[in-house]
Amino acid sequence: MRLGVVTLFPEMFTALSAWGVSGRAIKQELVTLGFFNPREFAFDKHHTVDDKPFGGGPGMLMKTEPLIAAIHAAKKSLISDSDNKKAKVAYLSPQGKPIDHSVIMELVDRDSMVLVCGRYQGIDERVIEHEIDEEWSIGSFVLSGGELAAMALIDAMIRFKPGALGDDDSANQDSYSNGLLHCPEYTRPQEFNESKVPSVLLSGDHKAIKNWRIKQSLIATLRKRPDLIDEKNLNQEEKTLLKECIDESRS
Repeated sequence: MRLGVVTLFPEMFTALSAWGVSGRAIKQELVTLGFFNPREFAFDKHHTVDDKPFGGGPGMLMKTEPLIAAIHAAKKSLISDSDNKKAKVAYLSPQGKPIDHSVIMELVDRDSMVLVCGRYQGIDERVIEHEIDEEWSIGSFVLSGGELAAMALIDAMIRFKPGALGDDDSANQDSYSNGLLHCPEYTRPQEFNESKVPSVLLSGDHKAIKNWRIKQSLIATLRKRPDLIDEKNLNQEEKTLLKECIDESRS
């Protein structure tokens, strides 16, 4: 996957490229990042990238011309001689469609994409109308800029790239991968602060462990995110185990 990131602060992305799972994936070129700073496309004396909004009001907006030039440069960089497909341009915005697991699974299959990180009060509506293909949001709140949202999105996609994790199946067992929250996990010591690891996990009975994990996943989802239970089409095994969970909680 090739990503062109339009940002005034490309150095922020070292948080991705220098550390952990994402850092290894970028070094292995499972994902490549290119940065396009609108300031480099502002040709006045001070390389100005913000301006006052028409109609007055607080704050500033990103200047239109440098931003569009940076978007065009990012798009051009993602088109090879053998590939004339245009990369979609996504704007990270609190007004965008919420990003969830299904969105990540859709985006991770793309070959390329441009991510636009806004700053100040945002960007000119005409840029959105003419240059932006889609808007994505990581939540119903406002950040100082789109960089943190872009990094969250990139990190989530990287986890599903083959070779990014030590075990490729790890991402498929995370919360939301099957529509439910992940079950509780335990490691050494077996007893900590008078609390013991559930005996079934020490039993070696793989079927019993599997059923326990499914039940604990259902319980966690029912307690923390009951809306997911309503949305998920439970299979017969999950329905049976969910009924057992409810019956046990009532007894």
